[in-house]
Amino acid sequence: MPAANTASSYGSVARTFHWLTALLILAAWPIGLIANNLSHQILDPQVQVTEAQILRTVFLFSMHKTLGVSVFFVALARIAWALTQPRPGLLNADRKLESGLAETVHWLLYGSLVLVPLSGWIHHAATTGYAPIWWPFGQSLPFVPKDAAWAEIAGGVHEVLTKVLLVSVLLHVAGAVKHHVIDRDATLRRMVTGRGADTPVPAHGHSLVPPVLALVLAGLALVGGGYAGVYGHASGATGGGALAEVASDWTVDEGSLQITVQQMGSEVTGSFADWTAAISFEPRDTPGSAGTVEVTVAIPSLTLGTVTSQAMGGEYFDAEAFPTASFVAEILRTEDGYVAPGTLTIRDTPVAAELPFTLELDGDTARMAGQMQVDRMDFGIGSGVKDEKTLAFGVTIDVALTATRGAGG
Repeated sequence: MPAANTASSYGSVARTFHWLTALLILAAWPIGLIANNLSHQILDPQVQVTEAQILRTVFLFSMHKTLGVSVFFVALARIAWALTQPRPGLLNADRKLESGLAETVHWLLYGSLVLVPLSGWIHHAATTGYAPIWWPFGQSLPFVPKDAAWAEIAGGVHEVLTKVLLVSVLLHVAGAVKHHVIDRDATLRRMVTGRGADTPVPAHGHSLVPPVLALVLAGLALVGGGYAGVYGHASGATGGGALAEVASDWTVDEGSLQITVQQMGSEVTGSFADWTAAISFEPRDTPGSAGTVEVTVAIPSLTLGTVTSQAMGGEYFDAEAFPTASFVAEILRTEDGYVAPGTLTIRDTPVAAELPFTLELDGDTARMAGQMQVDRMDFGIGSGVKDEKTLAFGVTIDVALTATRGAGG
């Protein structure tokens, strides 16, 4: 069998690309549906899930994503090969409406085969908290930041164009069956066996109408997705009542409170949007007590990538039963700097903790940054997940703030 196309038949390379693409799609599609259904169960804060369920869902999502990225590269290679080859003519070219619709579906197919996996990859790259794409593909993409807005837009585009791809595939299959069963021509045989090269091909040209129509249809689908709200489902803080202001000798002007966990070997960083700090502090140059600090954190204000809802559930933070956490500590000046030894309470479980931090003073303005490590198991967080390859025990807490003396209280 010749590798190259002719004006009336497909070569072995084009046929291999066609069926390899079909095989990858037929594998990726149901795996993605199953994984998505399982993820809804896992991310439901009211559902008690097992470690085995998490591992199974992550495995299926990783397989789906890896197959999807494979589709992307196979599609690019297929398009590159097609650009170097003659394009076999349509056997129904003399039926203008039918052949025009067939070409429109082909344009939708080619566009979807590139954009569906690409939008999924962008969503993955922009998201924190994910099932990893397997080697040799990476987790990040150039120019794609870890950003919830990017993730929700890319995820919405992926969702819409997946439906465009599905419709295109179904129309493509229906057309092939119609050619084979009703028209009894060589259209399907040309792609399956390469036979039918001697079949006369009606003369016809190619117009801009099919690609333009395909572009319009895809655009309408994306606009419809906007009206359906598919671009506004990013995982975020689950809300809850805001914490009341507290009296403090130092008022926090700006700051961040973040946690970082290792999930499936990848770092996932989240932040709390609502927390307060009551600070009593007097700078000193010699070792000794310099004040006290009491931090209260609204647990429902946490944003932790795609696993935010799961983190709020009873197996983890159990935000409904334990809506706040606290850190109460003394501030000590040491020979090397400052440290705050005290008690960290999460899920009403007090655990001794120590926060070393750096401090810069500029008159009545103070800037501090500190980091401490805790073990989630000490607080009963994710106690059912005992494999550190799934979810590491260690959690890093980072805090940074700028405060002004005398503005509070």
